[in-house]
Amino acid sequence: MRKGSVRRATKETDVEVALDLDGRGASAISTGIGFFDHMLDLLARHSRIDITVKAKGDLHIDHHHTTEDVGIALGQAFKQALGDMKGITRYADVHVPMDEALTRVAIDISGRPFLVFDANFGRDKVGEFDTELVREWFQAFAVHSGVTLHVETLYGSNDHHIAESCFKGLARALRAAIAIDPRAADEVPSTKGRLGE
Repeated sequence: MRKGSVRRATKETDVEVALDLDGRGASAISTGIGFFDHMLDLLARHSRIDITVKAKGDLHIDHHHTTEDVGIALGQAFKQALGDMKGITRYADVHVPMDEALTRVAIDISGRPFLVFDANFGRDKVGEFDTELVREWFQAFAVHSGVTLHVETLYGSNDHHIAESCFKGLARALRAAIAIDPRAADEVPSTKGRLGE
């Protein structure tokens, strides 16, 4: 079973996450940040990964620590769930439209963390959520899951739509990249014979 669970507790946050890569897209998300909960819910739904997140953080300061630490914990749980990565498709890329916004996401589940993120937001906030934290979450997730991730919003004017197309793009890319290739189910998809080194 490709499952992972992580608890991350610091003086700033207490985060518990669990996921099942072979789920149905079920989610139980509670971070105290409405817009962020919405993004994580659609991440689960469109990736078909079951995701549970319970986070309590220093929201009286701002949303930064909670957003980043959830990204760290989800990344760690994702890496844990992948195990030796035998049989995964590994690479995937998608274009996801959200009304007037269009985002391209490409992923390599390589074990080598890297993020290229290019999305321009016109406002500082969507609701109470700082738009700069979209990139922070993607950075934390990419680094701690060990994936190479490229996210580029090609165009868009509504910041809610831009953020949503980024998360949906990641969801669809993950769904394709973690799928087991039946022709190579017992193989690690690398000429090295292993990933992450």
